[in-house]
Amino acid sequence: MYNKILVTLDTTPTDRAIIEHIKVLAKIMHSKIVLLHVADGWAARMYGPDAVSPEVTEDKAYLEKVQAEFQSEGLPAESALAFGDPASEIIKWVQDKGCDLVAMSTHGHRFMNDLLRGTTAPRVQHSVRVPVLLLRAK
Repeated sequence: MYNKILVTLDTTPTDRAIIEHIKVLAKIMHSKIVLLHVADGWAARMYGPDAVSPEVTEDKAYLEKVQAEFQSEGLPAESALAFGDPASEIIKWVQDKGCDLVAMSTHGHRFMNDLLRGTTAPRVQHSVRVPVLLLRAK
């Protein structure tokens, strides 16, 4: 059913909720995992894949660490780093590369925080044609 699961990560503690949930689901479904983080700092937005900054270096290391965590549990995983607006890049990734499920942790913000911090999850949810699993982090 879910051959390929795209797990979006924002490199914050909220990622743990979706990571742990997807480990269980992927084992049951025998799914391949793709971990995606969108670097959205000034260097990433200005230079894209050519960006060199501490943020991009840390993002790559984080993705490698989480990928190794999945692989150590026998789950096939790969990672990808995109650059720019998170919602736009996630939507583009799904349209270009395809998956059977998008899995995201959400922060559970309300009104003012949504205005200040953005609304990546709802934008993705309403723009892709595959199921989106939203798991609110504690």
